Amino acid sequence: MSEMLKEMSVEQFIDVTASDAPAPGGGSVSALIGALGAALAGMVAGLTIGKKKYAGVEEEMKTLAAQAEEIRKELVEAIDRDSSSFNEFMAAMGMPKDTEEEKAARTRAMQNGLKNAAKVPYAVAETAAKIFPLARAVIERGNTNAVTDGLVAAMSARTAVIGAGLNVKINLGSIKDEAFVKEYSEKVKVLETQAIAQEKEIFALSELTNQL
Repeated sequence: MSEMLKEMSVEQFIDVTASDAPAPGGGSVSALIGALGAALAGMVAGLTIGKKKYAGVEEEMKTLAAQAEEIRKELVEAIDRDSSSFNEFMAAMGMPKDTEEEKAARTRAMQNGLKNAAKVPYAVAETAAKIFPLARAVIERGNTNAVTDGLVAAMSARTAVIGAGLNVKINLGSIKDEAFVKEYSEKVKVLETQAIAQEKEIFALSELTNQL
């Protein structure tokens, strides 16, 4: 795939995701969902800035908007990074395996590819988790006309964290480095637990979602 995923139109991205190509998959989609969540949080902050009613939180919202922009950019870059890490593993699988030396080199390359394929979605989950405090702030103190956008930002953050975490875990299942597997399994579990709890806490802030 020569064209970068992040440069595709929405329709093109959906089409290639729906195709029989192995990538983009759940990891790239999780990064995209996280980027959209960050964009929504930044949008609510932007809709709060400049409004007389919210003058008391204007500086906070400007800071939040800048933070949301940085998170969004990082997650957009990760859309392609996730697919590239998968392609690295696929390339390793195609290495020659006729001799013992070739087999050993192929195994090492495959293991390194799997580690990278776990590290990239972990970074996505870690970055997407930064959306929660932004979503909470814009829901609590931002423009009330855009509260649903803040809620969708929180939902998107949870989906991105959980989705990326699943991609970490499926790769860990084939990694032989036990210390690496233990470390990332534990780190993913923390992010997953926190994401579920934070979405629930944020939902409780609005009557639109507090019964869910």
